[in-house]
Amino acid sequence: MLLDHSPLTYRELHTPSPKYASALYAPHAPKRNRILAALPAADFERLLPHLEAVEMPPGWVVHGARQRQGRLYFPTEGIVARLYETEAGATAAFAFTGDEGVIGVASFLGGESMPSQAVVISPGFAYRLDTRVLTTEFEHDGPLPQLLLQYTQSLMAQTWQIAACNGRHSLEQQVCRLILSFLDRLPSNELVMTQELISAMLGVRRESITEIAGMLQRAGEIHYRRGHIAVLDRSGLEVRACECYRAMRLDPPLLQVRRAILGSLARQ
Repeated sequence: MLLDHSPLTYRELHTPSPKYASALYAPHAPKRNRILAALPAADFERLLPHLEAVEMPPGWVVHGARQRQGRLYFPTEGIVARLYETEAGATAAFAFTGDEGVIGVASFLGGESMPSQAVVISPGFAYRLDTRVLTTEFEHDGPLPQLLLQYTQSLMAQTWQIAACNGRHSLEQQVCRLILSFLDRLPSNELVMTQELISAMLGVRRESITEIAGMLQRAGEIHYRRGHIAVLDRSGLEVRACECYRAMRLDPPLLQVRRAILGSLARQ
């Protein structure tokens, strides 16, 4: 397992030496990211020399508010929250990204920065790509730009749905929606997450989260111990969650553009 933040190129990580042999089939291999996995073989191979593997520890700020985004990060494991922080220090999350997406969308949308920050809330790994390489890909108008723009559309839809949810639905519904959306991005039914973190992402008092967590535990739907939430009855949480979770879950990221790329290749 990688234990530091020093970048490793894809070819270094996959060199069959004692140091890296155990990572050949690691869960953070680049094609565990769905955008990279959707690329045609030739395009994927072209990116290999430019991909760098990095560890994403919890609390790591991938990019700060209004900080220039000079790299794209393709998570293969873990969850990154996009947070807005007020001048008074209050925070609220408006979008989440796991292995289905990418961090650093401002780098190809023309603005170079965002007024929000991207913070790792569940640890994992990612592959990063310098935006100078991305510029070349956009000049070629290949599949990668199509996939990135399609994901950005999905990200915008998620942002709007969460904004509506936070304004219209009960806190109980929001907590269930949040837990379920995290489960969709994790390999198990257990979350390593404190009540303080959940309250910060929803912009509410921690005591309110404690009350709801206790109610869900008494109902037998979760088991909570400090810093860990085990989901025991997912169907029960789905019943409690609002339609926002179902709407976001029914919009599989990248599906339409993946079909478009395959169709385009078939016609060539």
